[in-house]
Amino acid sequence: MAIVLSFMPIAVGIMDSELRQLLAHVAEADKAAFGRLYDLVSGRLFGVIGRILPRAELAEDALQETFVRIWQRAKSYDETIASPMAWMATIARNQAIDLRRRSAEKLSAASSEIDESLADSAPDPEALAGQAGELRQLKDCLQRLPDERQQMVLLAYRQGFTREELAERFKRPVTTVKTLLRRSLIALKECLDGAR
Repeated sequence: MAIVLSFMPIAVGIMDSELRQLLAHVAEADKAAFGRLYDLVSGRLFGVIGRILPRAELAEDALQETFVRIWQRAKSYDETIASPMAWMATIARNQAIDLRRRSAEKLSAASSEIDESLADSAPDPEALAGQAGELRQLKDCLQRLPDERQQMVLLAYRQGFTREELAERFKRPVTTVKTLLRRSLIALKECLDGAR
C-alpha cells in the first residue's frame, strides 16, 4: 500500500504536466489537443457539474459550455495561479452555477405565466366567501382533494405562499408543486360546476 501511495504524486504530476501542454496547444487552436484534453478530463468535470446540476440534460449542456470556455480562454491559463485541473474545474463549476441560475429564472418566468392563467380561470375566492352556500360547496370540494393538495391550495391561495415556499415545505420540486396546484384548481372548478 505504501508503495502505491508513493507513486501517486508522480502520476498526478505527469497528468498536470500533460494537461499544461494540452492547454498550451489548445491556446494555439490545436483541435487534436482539444480532443485529447476532452477525453482526459470530461468525466471529472462532469462529476463537478453533476453535484450542482443533478439533471443529466442540464449537466451535459453545462459540460459543453465548459469546453467552449476552455477553448476560448486557454490563452489566459496561468499555471502560477492554479493547476490545470483546478482551473478547468472552476470554469465547470461557474458554468453549472450560471446554468442553474438561468434555469431558475426561466422557471420563475414560466411560473408567472401559469399564475396569470390560473388567476383568470380560478373561481374568485372573495365572491365565493360572500355566499354561505357556495362557501360550503367549496369546502366540500376541497375536502375531496388528497390532504397534501388541500394544504397546498390553502397555503397558496389563502396565505400567499409562493410555489418555491411550497416546494421547500412539502419537499417537492417546484414544477411538481405547480402541477399539483393546477390539477387541484381544475378539480375544484369541476366539482363546483357539478354542484351548481
